[in-house]
Amino acid sequence: MITAEAAAESAIHTAPEAEAATGAPELEEPPWPWKDAPIQALVQRIHQLQAERAQAFRRLEEGHRQYLRSGPPYDFPRYRSKVHEVTQAFAAVSREVLAVEAELAGPRAQPLLAGHVRSLQQLEQTRLATVALLQLMGAPELTGQENTLQTHQLKMKVIKTMEAISEVLQDLRFDAEFVE
Repeated sequence: MITAEAAAESAIHTAPEAEAATGAPELEEPPWPWKDAPIQALVQRIHQLQAERAQAFRRLEEGHRQYLRSGPPYDFPRYRSKVHEVTQAFAAVSREVLAVEAELAGPRAQPLLAGHVRSLQQLEQTRLATVALLQLMGAPELTGQENTLQTHQLKMKVIKTMEAISEVLQDLRFDAEFVE
């Protein structure tokens, strides 16, 4: 399967005059590799992208654990770098998920499937925001200010969001079986 990174690496140089004028090559967006793919391939790609998100969440959690173990003094620059790296991974996945959603909603005329993908994207945004808040609440700078009830509620929100994500993925897979 083609990943977002592979698609980015296959960008084609264009407009040599623009390159000469600015000193930097202009890149033309390559055609989207899933344009003519069967619906089942798009659904499979969504599942692969979810696996990439899960891996990014693991890297974020591990980066936070390393940060907490690093001090005092805490190695914030390293943690910030990890957060930046993971943010880029989340953004790349989100761009591709949105492209699949647009393909399903537009040319494929599959509003039900597109709705599942949109729900998935919204749930993942909620999950990421909640995990980020939990990490912030666990920051060493806030030690002694913990609100255990709020922390518990946020952890429960993450669990419920993950359950909802699993349900949407199941619905997507089930509903896609009846499309083609």
